Amino acid sequence: MVTFDEFRAMALALPEAAQEPTWEIETLRVRAKIFAMGSPEGESVTVKASPEDQAELLAAEPEVFSSAPYVGRHGWVSVRLDLVDPEELRDLVIEAWRRTAPKRLVKEFDARATP
Repeated sequence: MVTFDEFRAMALALPEAAQEPTWEIETLRVRAKIFAMGSPEGESVTVKASPEDQAELLAAEPEVFSSAPYVGRHGWVSVRLDLVDPEELRDLVIEAWRRTAPKRLVKEFDARATP
């Protein structure tokens, strides 16, 4: 189980990530572009993914993952916080950030992460 605060902390730990309230939810952004969102009161959060990754996640664990409302046709995935593995969610948040962040920022992030 992951709390919304833990999810938010995962996202805000990434370079240049920021939180902004929008549409009655909290959006997590990098350079003003959304890569994840959710509500502290909600049971799930939404992360940016490719349509291919979305299909794999939904097929593997349909009780945990679903197509996100409104943006699901673009690959976004809803994730149930009470059922998701924390490490899997961390990987999904990082991948969502990587899909959204400028290439140079991703390259700098990768350089710091490599020993």
